[in-house]
Amino acid sequence: MNGTPEDIADTVTYWRARKPDAEAMRCGALSWTWSELDERIRRNAAAQLAIGLVRGDRIVSFDKNHPFCLETSLAATLIGTTNAVVNFRLAPPEIAYIINDSQATVVLVGAEFVAVLAEIRADLPMVREVIVVGGDDDEYEAWLAANEPLRDNEPVDPEECFLQLYTSGTTGFPKGAMITQRGITAHANSMSEGIGVDDESVSMVAMPLFHVGGSSWALCTLYYGARQVLVREVNPPALLDELIDQGVTHTFLVPAIFGFLLQVPGVAERDYAKLRGLVYGASPMPLPLLRRSLATFPADFHQVYGMTEASGAVTILGPEQHKDKTNEHRLVSAGLPLEGVEIIAADPVTGEPLGPGEVGEIMVRTRQLMTGYWRNPQASEQTLTADGWLHSGDAGYLDEDGYLYISDRVKDMIISGGENVYPAEVERVLGEHPSVADVAVIGVPDEKWGEVGKAIVVAAPGATVDADELIALCRSQLAAFKCPKSIEVVSELPRNATGKILKRTLREPYWADRSRAV
Repeated sequence: MNGTPEDIADTVTYWRARKPDAEAMRCGALSWTWSELDERIRRNAAAQLAIGLVRGDRIVSFDKNHPFCLETSLAATLIGTTNAVVNFRLAPPEIAYIINDSQATVVLVGAEFVAVLAEIRADLPMVREVIVVGGDDDEYEAWLAANEPLRDNEPVDPEECFLQLYTSGTTGFPKGAMITQRGITAHANSMSEGIGVDDESVSMVAMPLFHVGGSSWALCTLYYGARQVLVREVNPPALLDELIDQGVTHTFLVPAIFGFLLQVPGVAERDYAKLRGLVYGASPMPLPLLRRSLATFPADFHQVYGMTEASGAVTILGPEQHKDKTNEHRLVSAGLPLEGVEIIAADPVTGEPLGPGEVGEIMVRTRQLMTGYWRNPQASEQTLTADGWLHSGDAGYLDEDGYLYISDRVKDMIISGGENVYPAEVERVLGEHPSVADVAVIGVPDEKWGEVGKAIVVAAPGATVDADELIALCRSQLAAFKCPKSIEVVSELPRNATGKILKRTLREPYWADRSRAV
């Protein structure tokens, strides 16, 4: 490997100096060398300044995977702005909330989503510029071309946020995790040896860029000098074709995608000679699916456990552990902490570290951590301690050898197909229906998605609950992946002495025969 850049901001310039004419990024028919990519990023930075953005301002990226989003994130590292990336799968009211919360005045929107933005445009009072990317009415390329590449820029503090990814909130509204150059650079350095990516690698970016598994994976593998193959959206047969045709050596996928790939006819007969590393995470991989994947893909498998608030992964279970027949129980662990990462299981009440095998809240301390949630000091204080620890919201334990095991979640988050769903968001919508007196949303096992939402409802006096009507209400207000897949009506919900709903009690019947209650 030809060394590494000083930090994320220096990444593309660093590799431009070493291999200017080598392909740096490809997305469908689009392709740029390191020289071309560097120029585009610098034009993007100049264009942001020309449109009136200043240090600390937010610019929104709203599209499926497209190079402009990464260009905008990297341009932000040069001038101190922040790219707030919107989940295109959200419902229009959720999209409007995020854009308004970010206080962005400029939105870069993919042609595919112009109609969605038009639907909520009247609800975006701070937005003064909308720039369309792609399609017949593309404005982005002209926006870049109108500005000379930025050359002399003031150094940006690596502690400043350059990437804002929204994670669902326990209060029912999304929170903008402020990710810094320091955090992503630390993450890249901690992952470099673990996954074996270098400047001769080809990295496929298949996860959406609004997800930390998309943006962080792309930025970190760019940092190593790997050629990027950006997949606009996951179509399993096409993804396999791209993986083989582009000579992909490494990629990150959520477990649900492995399940879809294994259903593609002839998947086991493909030529995977160039594939060296498959990284998976964001939700647990069921052991039967993991074993089928190991038997199908002749590559090193790496499981990672992490979170948006930590810029990505904090633990890794490497290929040696995946092949270790004498310690197969470790396949259900989340692995060992990455270099520079401290992890403890803490007593939820006292915060004191617990011993091996004792279940507590998983807490993480590392230079990778976000600086907090944008414009939400209360949530930031609840998540980040004064001495640098992050409350993960997950419950688990460390064994005597330091392997992390996740057994449940302290918070109520549901992970469905790698997407985070907070029940409070769904409960907020369902609670507005006149037939609902009380409601709790829990995650229940699902063979395809790992887990899906289930709403347990108490009917209002004299009312009849129509399950289809409630699910339709959710679909009108929330992204499809957040909506419950089933509704159950009960006479009352179990509560403790203080009135809190006992969701663990509600979940127990569904998870009784599972090794993990997640």
